[in-house]
Amino acid sequence: MRKTLATALILAASLGLAACDNASDKAKDAQDHKEAAQEQMDKAQEHLNDAAKENAEGNKDAGQAQEKAQQESTPAPDSTTPKQP
Repeated sequence: MRKTLATALILAASLGLAACDNASDKAKDAQDHKEAAQEQMDKAQEHLNDAAKENAEGNKDAGQAQEKAQQESTPAPDSTTPKQP
């Protein structure tokens, strides 16, 4: 009888310790996952900022090109051409 009781106590203690270790492992895994997600979010934010800068530069270039096209399409008054009355 004592051997059965001792075996049951050892089994219960082992299962209890295993359950405690499992919770700490899950907490560590969750913390690691949180850190990895934070790093990925920071990297995504950097890419977003880079894209916004490129977009702003592209808009600036497009504005300059449009301005140049307007200047080229508007003929300057030429003093050598005779004006008709």
